[in-house]
Amino acid sequence: MAETKSEKVTVDVDGRHLTLSNLTKVLYPDAGFAKGEVIDYYSRIAPVLLPHLADRPLTVKRYPNGVDGKFFFEKNAPRSTPGWVRTATLPVPGSTMNRETIDFVVVEELATLVWLANLAALELHVPQWRVPVRARKPRTDVVVFDLDPGPPATIVECARVAVMLREVLHGDGLTPVAKTSGSKGMQVSAPISVDDMDLPSKYAHVVARRLERQDPALVVSRMTKSLRDGKVFVDWSQNNAAKTTVAPYSLRARPQPTVSTPLTWDEVESGEHLSFTAEEVLDRVEQHGDLWAGVLDDDARARITSAMCTGE
Repeated sequence: MAETKSEKVTVDVDGRHLTLSNLTKVLYPDAGFAKGEVIDYYSRIAPVLLPHLADRPLTVKRYPNGVDGKFFFEKNAPRSTPGWVRTATLPVPGSTMNRETIDFVVVEELATLVWLANLAALELHVPQWRVPVRARKPRTDVVVFDLDPGPPATIVECARVAVMLREVLHGDGLTPVAKTSGSKGMQVSAPISVDDMDLPSKYAHVVARRLERQDPALVVSRMTKSLRDGKVFVDWSQNNAAKTTVAPYSLRARPQPTVSTPLTWDEVESGEHLSFTAEEVLDRVEQHGDLWAGVLDDDARARITSAMCTGE
């Protein structure tokens, strides 16, 4: 399709009328990956991505001039947000912009995803809790362990820690799944049930310290950056209610259009080829389906209790 960067096109997405612009603008220069391809990727991955965004207040990283340009985080729904996009007004104590509440976008349908992609919202980040429409309060339903390698450690070392972590979680009755961050590290998550939103962070901290004791040459549980050289930091703090983690199937702002990619445990154990681009991820979903579906399984939810958060 021959068009200039300024041309606009109106499309119908499940009955929603959207105006898309700058479709040929290259957002990933090293890969020649344009905004139209970003929109195409999010449209095609939507069947497996949307369930993981449902009811979760969204934070996006927008790159209007591509991954080599300036970016900004956006939590508050922009003024141009269509009226049909769901938003959730939630308290944000300690906001850096001195706001008491933020109107978060909540992605419920394909049209919202396409609208966000047209805003060059390349990265999608979500918390470990949901705000169901009819719920009286947010519901924490996932615990996450963010595995962050300190150079010269790489995602290969993260995979070793993920296997160790899987055994610990299995021992506690949890059913973990793993994915790449799409950048340098990995995340391991599991579906949970909990009454106190503070318990997942406490539990994750206990587990991180346990892993550190098990292999102190490989694992560090403390946030001090000087301790991380050559080790994998098991970031338990991502379970704080104010924190977010990159969503499964989200693009990342890297030189190539890499994706936070769900993995099989066989792949984790092999530790080989743990980086995937948008097109590769679409092929993987065609082959494997949603490898992150386990976090949506209500029957697999393990109850996190205060007793699990005190044992060492």
